[in-house]
Order: sequence, then C-alpha cells, then structure tokens
Amino acid sequence: MDMQKRIERALETAIKHATAGNQPPKIAKALRYAVFPGGARVRPRLCLAVAMACGDDHPEASDAAAVAIELLHCASLVHDDMPCFDNADIRRGKPAVHSAFSEPLALLAGDALIIAAFETIARQCVGTPHLIAPLTGTVAKAVGMPHGLVAGQAWESEDEIPLVEYHRAKTASLFTGATMAGAIAAGADPQTWRAMGDALGAAYQVADDLRDFAANEAEIGKPCGQDDANGRPNAVAAGGLDATIARLHDLVGRTVAAVPDCPGAPMLRDLIAGEAKRLMPESLASRAA
Repeated sequence: MDMQKRIERALETAIKHATAGNQPPKIAKALRYAVFPGGARVRPRLCLAVAMACGDDHPEASDAAAVAIELLHCASLVHDDMPCFDNADIRRGKPAVHSAFSEPLALLAGDALIIAAFETIARQCVGTPHLIAPLTGTVAKAVGMPHGLVAGQAWESEDEIPLVEYHRAKTASLFTGATMAGAIAAGADPQTWRAMGDALGAAYQVADDLRDFAANEAEIGKPCGQDDANGRPNAVAAGGLDATIARLHDLVGRTVAAVPDCPGAPMLRDLIAGEAKRLMPESLASRAA
C-alpha cells in the first residue's frame, strides 16, 4: 500500500471510531468534513516517511502517530479559520467548517478532533504499550504549551509578536513532532531526527508566508493576504521577497543535510525536494529557480 492510501485508510478508521453509535449527527458530519477531502497530508506523510526510513518495525504505531498529527493539524485549521482568529470563510477550496456548520459546531469539532488524536494513539498501540507514553508526550508537546501550536496561536493575542518564536511554535513545532513521532513509532532515537524536523518546519512556514503574499486563493484553496489583513508577522514583510526566497532555499538545504544516515535517506530527500517545489507560488517559480 502506498503512503497516501495508508494515511487515508488510517484516518477513515479514526473518524469512524469518533462518529460511531448514536452520536449527534451534525457534529459527526462536521468532523468528517474537517478531515475529508484533505490537503497534501504533508505532516502525516513526513511522520510515515521517517518511520519507514527507520524500518517501520511497528506499522500500527506509525499509522497512529501519523493520524494523530493530521487530526491535530485539522483541528488547528478549524479553530484558526473561526471569526475569533482569522475569520476565513474558505479552507481547502470549500467553505470553512464554521461557515458550513456554525461557530459552536466548529469549536466542538476542533475539540473532538484533538481528543480523537490521542484516543487513536491509545487504541492503536495496545500491541506496543511501551510506545504510548513517548508518542503521547511528543505529540502533546508539539501542539500544547509552552512552545507548541497553542503557544503559536496565543502569540497573536500579544501586543508584540516575535517572528521567529511565533513561527517556531505555530508551524515548525508540529513538523518537529511529526518527525520525532515517526522515529519513536519505529523504535528509533527521536533526538537524531529533531534537527531535520526543525529545519523543515521553518522552511514550510517561510513557504507559507510566500504563498500568503504572492499566491492566489484558487492556487492554495484559502484566502491570501491574511497576515497583512490581521496584522500578523510575515517573513516577506519583515525581510523582503528576494531575501525570503533565499531563506527558503537555505532552509530546504539544511533540511536535506539534516537527514540522518539510514536506508530511507534518499526517499526522504526526494520527499523534501518535492515539497519545496510544490509550495513555491506559481508566480515566483521562475524567480526562485
């Protein structure tokens, strides 16, 4: 089974568990709507790619880690789009969850996805109980306080927002968590993978800033210019377009260089190169070549 099919199958299983039985039907629909159809599934693909590069000795644990990471990412998108944050009506080319189902249901759907993420780890790792605690701790650290995704979102409520710390928490932390969780699931040392996750997360945030600045809604499936509209830090606004493109190339190079020696290293390097190309806005492709 290829990686994408493996991820979608595992996500389907998780959502079936979260919506089974005599559940409130509207929120059950909202949960499925928030997860399917997905985007590029970058974070779970990264998690599985690292697990596979390390031998993938415990595939059920690898799947659980990848699903948890993606469910948490989807939850963050649901909450981030709400009027109290970005007030964005479009996500992945369709109405955002709060636009399609109401703000109360969007709030609850995001909460339910967070809970489902950790429930998935507990359920799927019954055969490898020694992995439950390290996976739960690693994933929780990537999304919580003091340096995870919640902290990144919280910086937006401060009077002054430090660009580097804001981006590290809001975006890079989940990439680092995905990388380290993939290693843990495969029985490898997660610390040897931290540098790659950090660099890739930073690269993704720089690419996201470029897309917010130079792409269009049809290209990325969500409103552009959100950073400027909401008064948020943006790498392009802070350093200029050319410097930001150069920064992205530097971070991609660092990510490739940080891939530890392992049988799956070539596959990982190809994945990183493909993501870097995909994330560059079409209007900047020739300029970045």
